[in-house]
Amino acid sequence: MVYSCAYWPTPDSTLEQAQRDKLELVCRKLGLKPGQRILDVGCGWGSMAIHAAREHGVSVVGVTLSQEQAAYARKRVADEGLTDKVEIRVQDYRDVRDGPYDAVSSIGMAEHVGAERYLDYATDLHALLKPGGRLLNHQIARRPQRDETTYSVDAFIDSYVFPDGELQPVGSTVTQLERAGFEVRDVESIREHYALTLRQWVARLEADWKRAVQLTSPGRARVWRLYMAASALAFERNRIGVNQVLAVRTPESGASGMPLRARTWN
Repeated sequence: MVYSCAYWPTPDSTLEQAQRDKLELVCRKLGLKPGQRILDVGCGWGSMAIHAAREHGVSVVGVTLSQEQAAYARKRVADEGLTDKVEIRVQDYRDVRDGPYDAVSSIGMAEHVGAERYLDYATDLHALLKPGGRLLNHQIARRPQRDETTYSVDAFIDSYVFPDGELQPVGSTVTQLERAGFEVRDVESIREHYALTLRQWVARLEADWKRAVQLTSPGRARVWRLYMAASALAFERNRIGVNQVLAVRTPESGASGMPLRARTWN
């Protein structure tokens, strides 16, 4: 129930370990410290919020638009004994008014914002951070086209998988974050990691096919098997990618709070 691309220490690692390593990588890039207050945008089923609170001693507000996700995440938080550390809200990130936060994580959410609204998204997150606060933006990207006016959303994906989802090149993402006032400090491509994740998802779906069909329908199960298998090939062949962009709301003094040596989280 982590949903987004895992981070594989080795190709033969387990999916569970790779997902834990992804969450830990995000926390290390954000430089989380006990007592800090974190906003998890598009918190899904609560995995990032729980990991950050349990392993790093921070307080987390997670926001999602899904009642089902929120209910599931709240139960997980209660089962972990973290109700004093984690709050899950059904709320649009644009309606969050209780900043500033020390850090913001956005994992697999920005693909749903769209190019037209991306600067608004980046500006809103910038405003929610304290000076020196960090944003970790984990986002799928497409390859740029010679003529960007010809780009269109895949009709199959738009109809059956992710309605209104829209990908943009990583360069466009970096530009919009900078226009919003962020200082972009690191960009890491983890494209091959998503291919490995998708192949594991397909294998697990096929291994429990009968139960998946019972829980949904034969048509829906086939749609997701096709989508995930095709996506694995797209990542392997560099037709799409996924990137973690670390950005800072650097104050006017220029003191970013970042270490002199890059990538101390590795």
